[in-house]
Amino acid sequence: MIKSIFFKDMLPYIVWYALLFIATILFDYILHHFKLVLLGRYLGTAGTVLILLSFLYSLQKRKIINIAPPKALLEVHEILSWIGALMVMVHAGIHFNAILPWLAIFMLIITVASGFVGKVLLNIAKAALTEKKNDLVKAGLSEKEIQEKLYRDSIMVDLMKKWRVVHLPITVVFGFLTILHILSIIMFAK
Repeated sequence: MIKSIFFKDMLPYIVWYALLFIATILFDYILHHFKLVLLGRYLGTAGTVLILLSFLYSLQKRKIINIAPPKALLEVHEILSWIGALMVMVHAGIHFNAILPWLAIFMLIITVASGFVGKVLLNIAKAALTEKKNDLVKAGLSEKEIQEKLYRDSIMVDLMKKWRVVHLPITVVFGFLTILHILSIIMFAK
């Protein structure tokens, strides 16, 4: 089961997380190779816009808007966040001239990781609950007995759904640092 969990649930997210860094390095190299480094400045803005668009999922989750099925919007959230993070990381490049942008990038990396971790944990909890329910059905238990035996496990899945309690504050700190970075650019631009 552990091997199955790793390959089915964890490995794809580990690969996507690693690809974020590999793509950042590759994209940055290409910009430098073709002397298009200036383009990197604008990728920060484009990436930020994509990340902001990804929050449509959060708005729908809180019933502020209703524009698409939640699962589809979650996929859009994940894709836009990943591409936006890539653009922002290329924008950041390797510059050692200011601490605020580095703090924002650090929080961006943690935010992406917490999103992946939450998704993995929730998938594992749901799979374990489904597997246990299937085993109880095969054992011939009644629906009431199955519900009683799965009560604690279903509470665990509900708790796993609340991982956002961790993801949201990390995202807020990232957002705050990003706003400070943007304000400092506006205030001190030459």
